[in-house]
Amino acid sequence: MRVLAVIPARGGSVGVPLKNLAPVGGIPLVARAVRACVQAELIDEVVVSTDHPQIAEAARAAGAVVVDRPGELSGATASSESAVLHALDQLPADPGVVVLVQCTSAFIDPSDLDAAVVKVLDGTADVVFSGLETHEFLWSAEGAEGRQAANGQEARDGAAAVTTVNGVNHDPAFRPRRQDREPHYRETGAFYVMRTEGLREHGHRFFGSVAVQPVPSQHAVEVDTPEDLEVVRALAPFVDRPEPIDVDAVITDFDGVHTDDRAYVDQDGREMVAVSRSDGMGISLLRRSGVKLMIMSTEHNPVVAARARKLGVPVLQGLTDKRTVLRDWLAIEGLDPARVAYVGNDVNDLGPMSDVGWPVTVPDAHPRVRAAARIVLTRPGGAGAVRELCDRVLAARPEEVAETPAPRAELRLSPVAKPVQIGDALVGAGQPVYVIAEIGINHNGDLDIARRLIDVAADAGCQAVKFQKRTPEICVPLEQRDQIRQTPWGEMTYMEYKIRTEFGVDEYTQIAKYAAERNLHWFASPWDVPSVEFLEEMNVVTHKVASASVTDLELLRALAATGKPIILSTGMSTLEEIDQAVEILGTSRLVLMHATSTYPLPPEEANLRTIVTLQERYGVPVGYSGHERGLQISLAAVTLGAVTVERHITLDRTMWGSDHAASLEPSGLEHLVRDIRIIETALGDGVKRVFPGEEAPKSRLRRVTV
Repeated sequence: MRVLAVIPARGGSVGVPLKNLAPVGGIPLVARAVRACVQAELIDEVVVSTDHPQIAEAARAAGAVVVDRPGELSGATASSESAVLHALDQLPADPGVVVLVQCTSAFIDPSDLDAAVVKVLDGTADVVFSGLETHEFLWSAEGAEGRQAANGQEARDGAAAVTTVNGVNHDPAFRPRRQDREPHYRETGAFYVMRTEGLREHGHRFFGSVAVQPVPSQHAVEVDTPEDLEVVRALAPFVDRPEPIDVDAVITDFDGVHTDDRAYVDQDGREMVAVSRSDGMGISLLRRSGVKLMIMSTEHNPVVAARARKLGVPVLQGLTDKRTVLRDWLAIEGLDPARVAYVGNDVNDLGPMSDVGWPVTVPDAHPRVRAAARIVLTRPGGAGAVRELCDRVLAARPEEVAETPAPRAELRLSPVAKPVQIGDALVGAGQPVYVIAEIGINHNGDLDIARRLIDVAADAGCQAVKFQKRTPEICVPLEQRDQIRQTPWGEMTYMEYKIRTEFGVDEYTQIAKYAAERNLHWFASPWDVPSVEFLEEMNVVTHKVASASVTDLELLRALAATGKPIILSTGMSTLEEIDQAVEILGTSRLVLMHATSTYPLPPEEANLRTIVTLQERYGVPVGYSGHERGLQISLAAVTLGAVTVERHITLDRTMWGSDHAASLEPSGLEHLVRDIRIIETALGDGVKRVFPGEEAPKSRLRRVTV
C-alpha cells in the first residue's frame, strides 16, 4: 500500500454533540470525508478511527475500514496524530504516505487530495496541508496576559477595559494594495499529507519541507460550532456537485413543487395554477423506468387531482400528518426509506423529509427546508423542478441493454375453449364479453358507497361486481399492525384501519340483495382460507383469485374444493407458477385473466399478446384484468380475444384510498362497456362475404376485365 487515509472521528464533541454524524447535504460529516478519500485516485485505503458505534456504522457504509479507537486516545485533549499513529500500528506494514483527513471540513475535493499526495510522492515536500490563500491583514494582541490583568484591575476600579493590538503580517503605517502583496495561507484543517516515516520520527504532522495545497474559499469552512454547521448546510447545495439520485420511489408535495406556489383566482373563486409542461414528460419517463410515484398534499383541491390525473400519478390529499402517511405507504409498498426521495418546500414537509434517504427541495424553499435537504434543485417549482428531479433519478437508473427485437408474432386463431358457466352467464369465445366492475376496497368500509358503486356498474351495463374479502388477523403482517395511519376516521393503527374497512355478514347480505335487484352477479377475491369459507356461506356464483395469491397453494386447494368456477388473475406470475396453480384448480371450470400488476399500468407493460399465449397453453377462456388509465388497452384486449374484462371502479379518483387513482369513474366505465359492445359487433364471424351496404357501391364502381 502506497497511500493510506486516516480519518479520526471520536464520538465526543464539545461544540456540536456527535458532530461527526451531523448531516450536511443529507450525508453525515464522517461519510462525506470517507467519500472524498474513496473518490481520490491515489488513495489506496481509507481508515476511520473512532470510539463510537454509530460513527463506525456510517463509516463502513461509506466504504471505510474501521479501527476501534481506545479510550485514552479519545478524550478532548487527544491529538489527531495519536489516532493516526494508533491506526498505523494496526497494519502489518507502514504505507509510504499517510493522509490525515478531518471530518470537520464538509467540503473536500478528491482532486485536491490527489494533487497534495503527488507533491509528497514525487519528493516536492515532506508534508502538504490544505490552505486558503488570503490577503487579510492580521493583528496580534501581544502581551495579552499582562493587559488582561491590568484590564481586570481597571474593571474592578470602574474603568473601561482597553486592548491594544499590533500588526502581524504588515506594517500598520504601510498599507499596500491587495495585488501588490504576497499571499499568506490559512490552514483549513481539511487534510494533511505526510511521509509516514517522518511522522513516525517526529510524532507530529509538520516536519521537513512543508508545502500548501490551495483550496477554494467555499471549501475552507471548518465546523466547530453550531453556527459553522448552519453555514456549511446552507453552502452544500451550491458546493456539492450534482449527483444522480438513486431511488426506487419519488414522493412530492404539490404547491411550490409542481407549481410556483401561487394561485390564480377568477371572479367565481375558481383556482388555477401554473405548471411546467416538461414535468409531464419527465414523470412519464420515470414511470416507465419502474420508479414508484406519489403526490402528497395538505390541500384538498380539485386542481391537485386534475394535475395528478394528467400525470398518471396517485395522489393523497387533505393530509394533516404527512410523515405518518408516508411511513404507512412505504411499509405497504415494501420500500426502503433510504432509497426514497421526498420533495418539499415548506416546514410541513420537514417530517417526511427526515424519514427518507433523499430529502429534496426547490431553490426558493423555506430556509429550514433548504437546510434539511440533501439536494436543492436549480429550477423553481412550476418552472421545471419536477423535470430536473426526474432527469437526475433517471441518470441513476441502469441503462437498458439494447436487444434485437423479436420477430413480430403472427396473430392466429387459438383453439376454441369451452365456455364456463358463471351464474346464468356463459363466459367464453362467441359469448358477450363478461364485464366485471371491481369495487374491491374502494367502498372505504361504507355500505352506502358500495351501493352507489353497484348502481354505477349496473347503469353502465356490466354483468358483475367484485369485492375483496380478508381476515385482517391473518392477512396483515405483524410488523404493520401497530403502525399509525391517518384515515378519514382519524388516526388509528393499520390493523384497526383494515378491520374498520372490512365488510362482514350483515354488509354482504345487503350487498347480495342489492346486486340481485340490479341484476348483477357479485363475488369477491378471498385472501385467506376463512374468507373462502365465508364467501361459500354467502353462496357466491364464483371465486376470483387475485394475482398476489397465485402461489398461495393452501388457498388454491380450498378454492378447488368448493367446486365453483374460478377466475384466476396471472399478474406478477411466471408460467411455471401459473402451471402449478392450474394443476391444483383444474381446467374444467377455469377462466384465466391476463394481468400486469403495475398501478397504474403503463402501455409498454401491458403485453396483451400474452392473452393468445395463455389461450394456447391452457386451452381455457382467457380474459383481461386492467389497471391502466383510459380505455384503449382494455378495448385492444377484447380484439385479441379477451372473453371477460375487469376494471376497478370508483365514484371519484381523488377519493381517499390506495386503489381509487387507478380506477374508472362512472363515465369511463359507461364508455368502456359501450365500446366493448361496438367491438363485439364489429369483429363479426370471420367469414368473408359481400355485405348489403356494399352492393350499391359495387354496382357503380366495380370494373370487370378479362
